[in-house]
Amino acid sequence: MTFKGSYTVCVTPFDAQGRVDLDALRSYVDWQIEEGVHGLIPLGSTGEFLSLTREERTAVAEAVIQQAAGRVPVLIGTAAEWTDEAVSLSREAELLGADGVMLVPPYYSSPTDEELVVHFTRVAEALSIPVMLYNNPFTANVDLSAALVGRLSEVDNISYIKDTSKNVHRVTELLEACKGRMTVFAGYYPWESYLAGAEGYSSVVSNIAPKLSAQTFERTVDGSGEGRDLYVKSLPLINALAGDLYVSATKAAMQMIGRPMGEPRPPRLPLPQAKRAELETIMTDLGLLAEA
Repeated sequence: MTFKGSYTVCVTPFDAQGRVDLDALRSYVDWQIEEGVHGLIPLGSTGEFLSLTREERTAVAEAVIQQAAGRVPVLIGTAAEWTDEAVSLSREAELLGADGVMLVPPYYSSPTDEELVVHFTRVAEALSIPVMLYNNPFTANVDLSAALVGRLSEVDNISYIKDTSKNVHRVTELLEACKGRMTVFAGYYPWESYLAGAEGYSSVVSNIAPKLSAQTFERTVDGSGEGRDLYVKSLPLINALAGDLYVSATKAAMQMIGRPMGEPRPPRLPLPQAKRAELETIMTDLGLLAEA
């Protein structure tokens, strides 16, 4: 199986008591697939994986995999600070039926390149499904350089990377360093990244506008020229969901489209009112607000 296209990095729904809402999650998975997304990635940063218990992470992974039922690929976020735990979570994801796993580097220890090679290699060697590296220097405190990713691409199963460096030229550097062994997914700026050679987008905006995100990919790679127009249309929302309040903003937007996913877990707080008003204006302009 080859991964390409717009993959939604899924929010984790909570009920009014702050518990994981698996019924809402299953409904969300069906809606996402009906809207045309090309894949799903639960338990990433937007999924608040660090605010879930181990049991909750298992329940979310199992629910998404079962509900997707092979209709689209599902990659499970299995990041952990301790390599053994990342291996355990990744093995569990494979046993549950995941098509791949996604791992951000250990996010507290600021590992060296050599430590990162050991970490990712041990996970990859424990699996028979692909590993997607997740480069997010803004939260993980390390930047996976093109040279390092080139080394990692020589490891069996490490064949994808989501790059959230905000440096579109990094796509070119990664493709050159990996010599055809790595598929690049954009974390930001999908349209420019597609033109540079990225074959996918790990999309936060797809939580709110899955069809728009999927069509941007499809109409860029088909050469019709419509992809840029769709991208420019979605860019205000992409930018509104970026930054430190990305989880709070995404959940506020989900409520605005009539698919409430609860509040984020502490220490995150609901989106401040001023930011909420700005977001509502953008959503109104896109015609995404649910009818009262």
